[in-house]
Amino acid sequence: MQMLQLLTAVPKNEYSTDELIEVFPGQIPEGVKKNVLNLGVSKRYLISPVASTSKQETIISEKDLVDLCLEACEDAVEKADLSIKDIGYFIAAYDANPFLCPGLSQLLIRKLGFNPYIKHVNVQGMACASFTKALELADDHLASHPDDYVLLCISGVNSYWLHNQVHGFRDLMEIRKINSIKSKSKRQMELRKWIATMEFFLFGDGVAGVVVSREGNGLSVNKVVSVTNFRRKDYLAGYARIAVLNEPFKFGFYSHLGKEIPKLGVEYTSLALKKLLGKNAESTMKVAKKWAVHTGSRKILNLMAEHYRIQPEKLKESHEVLREYGNLSGASLPFILEKIVSENKFSNGDIILMLGYGWGFSASACSLEFKK
Repeated sequence: MQMLQLLTAVPKNEYSTDELIEVFPGQIPEGVKKNVLNLGVSKRYLISPVASTSKQETIISEKDLVDLCLEACEDAVEKADLSIKDIGYFIAAYDANPFLCPGLSQLLIRKLGFNPYIKHVNVQGMACASFTKALELADDHLASHPDDYVLLCISGVNSYWLHNQVHGFRDLMEIRKINSIKSKSKRQMELRKWIATMEFFLFGDGVAGVVVSREGNGLSVNKVVSVTNFRRKDYLAGYARIAVLNEPFKFGFYSHLGKEIPKLGVEYTSLALKKLLGKNAESTMKVAKKWAVHTGSRKILNLMAEHYRIQPEKLKESHEVLREYGNLSGASLPFILEKIVSENKFSNGDIILMLGYGWGFSASACSLEFKK
């Protein structure tokens, strides 16, 4: 399977980390500010302007998300020298959407100009491993329909969730002070506020459009391997869930980032890579020209580089995407790939190794080869 085109799009609202600190609703202690700066994000683009909202219920519009997806997908189809009528299968991968139902693909099909009978699917909840899962689905389709083209829309727009968490925040606490709180319920609430603050500063918004086919020039997807819930409760390391409020028609949002996520990321990607590469694992990792590693945070990227002995030059695009766009969840990997392909020269047979990991708990490994 070949990636014919990969295009990205970001919202118009750009914020530096310093600007977000200024508009954050609560006072940020120096220790928490240090945590924020250590994430490795200098700026990010957000689907909506950062501003306090009224206390009245607000219905979030899907328009900005739909427009951003249209931009990435239409550019990818055009650059592939195709029309929307040439696409036989449409895959939309995302986590956040103003609509819980219908899914993102339903919102986009007619806007893109598809026939209402187009084969399509939504991939929701795969988080940072959604791109590789979408590639698997595309490969399955092309095995049965080798003359088709498949369009992937990978949305990494999570600020709908993560920025609405912090409204009205006051009196944030540093981790060392949180850990010393004796009351379990109060400790959990303060930790929840700290996590929400990290998410507010870590994640950015962006969308990628990808066109794939059975044959063609460019990056060839050799194989994808995924692993999830190696231990049955590993999914509790990171999640987003709905909470019930004691008011009519009102629901809350609860997210969690466990301190064990960096360790799990290494463990799970190791399992996926071992399955992917088999007995050639060591030699393939050594000769790989580039690594595309999901932008969990600067700490996680450094941990991955240390564990797999990745030279800085081979991982620099992952650090650059984190610094320039933030954590884009599922869209991180296509953003990194676009940067790798556009800024480097490749020879026939060059290998790129791609790793995704995160909430689920899930990880994936993919081998890409440059072919002329």
